[in-house]
Order: sequence, then structure tokens, then C-alpha cells
Amino acid sequence: MRFLISLFAPRPLHRCFALLDRNGHCQAFKQCSLQPMGDGWVEIDEIRLNWLHQPLPASARVVQQQARPRVRQLLTT
Repeated sequence: MRFLISLFAPRPLHRCFALLDRNGHCQAFKQCSLQPMGDGWVEIDEIRLNWLHQPLPASARVVQQQARPRVRQLLTT
């Protein structure tokens, strides 16, 4: 039932991103509709200020879902 409701619910316009340094420590946050330019930005589920200057937990990252090869093939024909 939640799935059906989520299909019709308005989507958030902004996504959350964290800027990571070479060691994986969070240096900054940004909330925008497109991924920020430059290296080191990763998409996260939410912004938590206690992550600043700390290693970003692996569970915080948004998993990018890849389109299945069959779907891509159908879309290109």
C-alpha cells in the first residue's frame, strides 16, 4: 500500500550531497536538484551536522540504481 501511495506523492525537488576529502571525511553539505560540479561530491540520504569533519558512514550514501540492460536495449530500439 505504501508503494502505491509513494507513486502519487510529490517528489522532493532537492537532493542532499556531501563533499568528501581524500580520507573520506565530510567537509561540506549541499542541497540542490542536480549533482554539484567538481570531484568529491557524493549523494546522501540526509544531512547530519555531526558528520562534519568525520568519516561519512557507508549507510548514508544513496545507492545509484543502474538501468537493467534489457530496459536500455528496448529504449534504444
